[in-house]
Amino acid sequence: MHTGGTTQEGNLLGIARESHTNLPYLPSSSIRGRIRASEGDTTKRNRLFGTTLEESSTLEQGDIWIGDGSLLWLPVPSLSHGIVWISSPMLLRRWGRFQESLPEIPEAYSTNLDTDKPIYLKDAIIKPNHLRDWSDWEHFMPEHTQTQMIERVLILPDQHCSTLIQMSLWRQVKIKLDQHKSVDGGFRYEEAIPPDTLMYFPWGLTAKANGTAEQSNSDFKQLIHSHELLQIGGQESLGRGFVKQWLDS
Repeated sequence: MHTGGTTQEGNLLGIARESHTNLPYLPSSSIRGRIRASEGDTTKRNRLFGTTLEESSTLEQGDIWIGDGSLLWLPVPSLSHGIVWISSPMLLRRWGRFQESLPEIPEAYSTNLDTDKPIYLKDAIIKPNHLRDWSDWEHFMPEHTQTQMIERVLILPDQHCSTLIQMSLWRQVKIKLDQHKSVDGGFRYEEAIPPDTLMYFPWGLTAKANGTAEQSNSDFKQLIHSHELLQIGGQESLGRGFVKQWLDS
């Protein structure tokens, strides 16, 4: 999934990143705009998400607010385990703000893998003497059929996790060929969030939803249920950006 960044460094077309962590994220405007476009009823759409200048002479706020999409679990290649999903204490604490009850946030190097054997990740080796057994890891995994494939997890220190996430992003070389199949101009690298990444976004009701809160809450949930498959970001013609969304109970 490629959501455009604010800057382009050299020949690298980057993705949106948080200013304080430099981690990839989904801007709330991208999520909101895509979900808004899924609502075909104009009256309901304007009530939920507000009006635009093309639809009305005045801009009005909608009943629903949507936050940025944040990382929770990101898959990285592993020579010893195929694929391992990584996270960090900071990422889990951030997600825990929206959960009513969670066990204690695990320490770094907690894993549900065999702690007697090393874990070989991309350009990193986690030795057994660092690993800690993590038995209640499923409490930090949203319950859904889409998360059942996540069976191997590892918590890394915030700094190391951030570094490994940067190294595990998709980077694809793009070139333009002319009619003679010769390279036309230079080349560029494009970043993308890898498939099977687990992200989440918060949402709620704005202050404007006075008297319509119950109806708007129901309508938004129905909209999510009826449009579980969304395309977010660019390069839809290349199959990029297709995501599965659901409401976490």
